[in-house]
Parts: sequence; C-alpha cells; structure tokens
Amino acid sequence: MDLVKCEAFLTAAEYGSITRAAKELGYTQPGITRQIHSLESELGFRLLVRTKRGVELTANGRDMLPAMRAAAQALRAAEEQGAEICGMLSGTLTVSSYYSTGALWLPQVLARFSHEHPGVRVILRQGTNAEIARWLTERSVDCSVSAVPAPSVPCDWIPLRDDELLAWLPEDHPYAHADAYPLSRLATDPFIITMAGEDTDIDRLFEEQHIEADIRFSTKDAYTTWRMVEAGLGISLNNALISKRWDGAVATIPFDPPQSISLGIAVPELAEASPAAKAFISCAQEVLKDQ
Repeated sequence: MDLVKCEAFLTAAEYGSITRAAKELGYTQPGITRQIHSLESELGFRLLVRTKRGVELTANGRDMLPAMRAAAQALRAAEEQGAEICGMLSGTLTVSSYYSTGALWLPQVLARFSHEHPGVRVILRQGTNAEIARWLTERSVDCSVSAVPAPSVPCDWIPLRDDELLAWLPEDHPYAHADAYPLSRLATDPFIITMAGEDTDIDRLFEEQHIEADIRFSTKDAYTTWRMVEAGLGISLNNALISKRWDGAVATIPFDPPQSISLGIAVPELAEASPAAKAFISCAQEVLKDQ
C-alpha cells in the first residue's frame, strides 16, 4: 500500500467520480482506476463499484474509510519526515479553501510557496463552510484558508483578518447610494441566496440575526448571484474580499449595524501539522499580512 493508492481511493470516494479524482490529483482517469484496482487486489475485496452516476463505496469500502484516511496521513508524515532528514521539504500538501480566498488569496501564496518549496506537491480543494468543516473533521486536508469554522469543528484557528460583509443591491434600489443598508431590510427585500444550507456567511448571518428572508432565487455560484442582482431580480450579500473584484451595475453597501467575518487558516491540530503544512502557514501569514 502506498500514498498514491490511498489518495486515489479517498478522492474517488469523496467525489463519487473517477474522472473528478483524476482531475483533483493530476492523473489520468485510467491511472486512477489502476491505482484503485491495485489497492483492492492488495486488500482482497472491492472498495468501489461503478454506477450510472460514477462510483459508490461498497460496504467494505465504507468500513475502510477511517483506516484509509489514517494510513494516508501516516504515509504523508513518513514521506515528509524522510525528506526533512535529508534537508529538504517534500511530500504532498492538501489545502482547502473558501471560494473567495481560493480565488483571491491562494494564487499569490502558492506562487511564493512553490518557489520556495518546489518539492511539495499541493492539492487544492475548494468548498463551502460545511464541506470544509467535514474535511477538517476527517483530517482529509492539512489546512484550510477560509472563514472561521463553526465551534463544533475540531481544529486550531489562526486568524489573518476580519472581512466586512456587504449588501449587494441593484443600482435602482432605494439604498444603492446610501452610506449603509439597514440589516433589518434583509427580512423584507427580495433576496437571492447562494449555496443555501451550506453554512455560508449568509446562512450564518441569517441564523445569528434570526432573519427570515424573502428568498426568490437560489444559486450555486456567487458570480451568478452578482449578475442576478445586477439584473434587478433581488438583493444579496457577500464578503468585501470578493465583492471588490467584480464590475457591474451592483452597489456594494455596508450594513447598519456593520457585519464582518473572520478569515484565516484552520488546521486539524497545529501541534501535529506536517513540516509542509507549517511552512505553508508561515508563507501565507507573510504574504497576506498586508492584504
């Protein structure tokens, strides 16, 4: 059993797709299939079965998931410790991120990290707060550049900055040119929600403020929401980090009272983080200190 085989199985199980696993890990589809078949031969039983939608875990595959995650973590640690003994940093680093931090922070962090540590292969996983919470709990990622996880998520938190939440309004909205948008109006204005039920900033704000919004549309993509607001179909909200990078006929207005989220780095357990993970965290802190 080796790390590539473990990662091939775990990623295919996560996404329910050999094709998606190949894309995430940077291999060909036949290559991923061979790795999984080889692992199944070693174990003596099937882990995955093909379906019309992709692949699904067998009963034995479900039973093996915790052990396979632990094996992958141990293999990565052994690989990195061996490289460290030889005076170099190598291995595999799996980083998850929020969509906004993934698009607007990670490229510059990874550019520097890859330059300083070319021997480390980085796997990126983007997802919602709910998905990131699951990955941290499962320890299937080394760290996450994202919003602060819910208190129930077992992890260590390294804050980087607070980011303001902004209302997204069509340009003809009565508050489009105001200094602030009353938080209370979220309960009355037609609302377009992004990724509902995924523990997003919107979900958290509505829950904390006990807001029952008049939801007219639901999307899976923040930019789609932005364009729908621009078309006058309703209002929405998002963090300032992503709001400032898009053009269009959308007014981005602070809330009254102001609302913000904490962005930073979550680690399953900082004391046990791999050398590559610790180097990545230091790099991110340095690159993003003035953002």
